[in-house]
Amino acid sequence: MAFFQLGIRRTALQLSRPSFVCRQCLRQQKFIGPSSSQSSIVKLLRPAPRRYATTESRASPTASLKAASPASFPNSGSSASSKSASSSFPEVSSKTVGYFLVGSAISVLGIIVFGGLTRLTESGLSITEWKPVTGSLPPMSAADWQAEFDKYRASPEFKLLNPHMTLGEFKNIYYMEWTHRLWGRVIGLSFVLPTLYFVARRRVTPRMAASLLGISGLIGFQGFIGWWMVKSGLKDDLFAPGSHPRVSQYRLAAHLGTAIACYAWMLLAGLSVLRTHRLLANPAAASQTLKALQSPALAPLRRYAAALTALIFVTAMSGALVAGLDAGMIYNEFPKMGVGLTPPASELWDGFYSRREDRSDLWWRNMLENPSTVQLDHRILATTTFFSVVALFAYSRRGRVSAAMAADVRKGVTGLLHMVSAQVALGIGTLLYMVPTSLAAAHQAGALGLLTVALVLGTRLRVSPRTMALVQKRLVKSR
Repeated sequence: MAFFQLGIRRTALQLSRPSFVCRQCLRQQKFIGPSSSQSSIVKLLRPAPRRYATTESRASPTASLKAASPASFPNSGSSASSKSASSSFPEVSSKTVGYFLVGSAISVLGIIVFGGLTRLTESGLSITEWKPVTGSLPPMSAADWQAEFDKYRASPEFKLLNPHMTLGEFKNIYYMEWTHRLWGRVIGLSFVLPTLYFVARRRVTPRMAASLLGISGLIGFQGFIGWWMVKSGLKDDLFAPGSHPRVSQYRLAAHLGTAIACYAWMLLAGLSVLRTHRLLANPAAASQTLKALQSPALAPLRRYAAALTALIFVTAMSGALVAGLDAGMIYNEFPKMGVGLTPPASELWDGFYSRREDRSDLWWRNMLENPSTVQLDHRILATTTFFSVVALFAYSRRGRVSAAMAADVRKGVTGLLHMVSAQVALGIGTLLYMVPTSLAAAHQAGALGLLTVALVLGTRLRVSPRTMALVQKRLVKSR
């Protein structure tokens, strides 16, 4: 009997535990308060206050940091944000990149002018091998000099033009060509290495990174074209029988054209970076400048300047053909060519230059290979360029266009007129004095100067949509 009563008591105690309490009742008690009979049950269900950290927090000391609000730890996201910032490209390229590009463009301008001197002094064929690495050093001993001289003596230029040249005279032309090639190597290294740094350190925009890599490739391709050009003057089968030993005028034009393209690419990219920084430094003033450039009165002037830039480039390429054929050595007078303004038609369209029986190539071969026709072409293009610049200047002084032009645009147009006038004077002087080295080199430099002024004028007349968007973004932030 006593054992039976003890079992009933144990059962009663188990039934009184909170695991059998109705949860609906507990939710109601949450609002109306527990009754006195249920207070013990509620106390059992109510969790005890935590005086220590939980097992999870004790096992992982950083658990509480993960659960904490980021606002309570202002530096908690700095490492992640800096890592993401360093791995992304900026919106604007560094100003250092702009100065680097302009400086590189100046170096390319210098090597183009020096390359003209190399051609004028007949030094370009003095080095008969292409050694991109080992050719960086000149001959170091008398035996080395004699070996290089022997290689040059086997070339057509020595046999037909310089059979009496001494070793001392050979050293002069050798150093001219060696300096030209070494300068090209320096340009390549001084451009490619900083390019890799700027791209790796994310100092440029993605578009500018592509431009830098493209220019680097163009520099390497230019070195290959340079040797391809020199090679054309080292073998008898690469120029017409009986002709003056010289490099191919086509390859010379390609070499010069690639160099000018590289120069223009560097210059425009550098000016774009510097101008973007200048505009973003004062968004309010930049907004007014961009608004003025969108004037309909400037649209024709913008198209005219672009077409004029292309005309200047084509005229420079025709000058390369004149240089390659030594066409400036004939008809050293201006404005006439002989007894008239042009040579006789039989001379301009000579059948000697045609290589097909049906003479279907008569026209274009005379245009590109006949010295008389090539000089006439260059005269026509140069005269057209001069009067085109004069027309642009006159158009820019019209009331509606002049009122819409900014001060820097007006200066650019005036500078273009001054530059083309000087270039025409240099060209006529070079022709009248039978192509002296000093005037001829100045004339080639003048062509690059004229192209530079035209390119700068073009940058002042237009702004890229991306730069305009950045200016608007800065302007909104500054308000």
